[in-house]
Amino acid sequence: MSNAPVNSGRRKFLTLTTAVVGGVGAAVVAVPFVKSWSPSEKAKAAGAPVTVDISKIKPGQLIRVEWRGKPVWIVSRTQKILDELATLNDQLRDPNSQEPQQPEYALNTGRSLKPDIFVAVGICTHLGCSPTYLPDSFSEQVEGVESGFFCPCHGSKFDLAGRVFQNVPAPLNLVIPPHYYVSDTTILIGLDKGDA
Repeated sequence: MSNAPVNSGRRKFLTLTTAVVGGVGAAVVAVPFVKSWSPSEKAKAAGAPVTVDISKIKPGQLIRVEWRGKPVWIVSRTQKILDELATLNDQLRDPNSQEPQQPEYALNTGRSLKPDIFVAVGICTHLGCSPTYLPDSFSEQVEGVESGFFCPCHGSKFDLAGRVFQNVPAPLNLVIPPHYYVSDTTILIGLDKGDA
């Protein structure tokens, strides 16, 4: 041990310098670590709302868009289809949409904001296959029903409000994504109007 006098000023300086360098080093390490918790730009884009122009959709036509990596269907329903929806309740598993597969504003017979436009996630609620839209030949699947969705994987059937028929593997109606009309011809899928 040395008998040299202790320079307390130098000791304070070295202690302070070490603390500052250590703090800066911790910040340099922490910033990328904390940033890694945030979703990437690709992930943000995958979950971002999707704007859809429906001005050119024809009666009976289905258009597809992608939202969060899932197919979303938009169907222009005719008056004949709307009239048919009201007659199917006794053939459906959940005709009044009591299971929470849709936002509050879609708790109606058509499961939609506007009666003539139907918006749904195009994934079967059984095992995740994508059903086929049958605008003219659905009666081959369900007698007396002209149009609907048929899942070829295991035979699940849905009407044009996305309501599942009885005695098929799918346990629930199709999911209705959050959406609202920006204008008469533009839908924003992925947000409710109150979230915008």
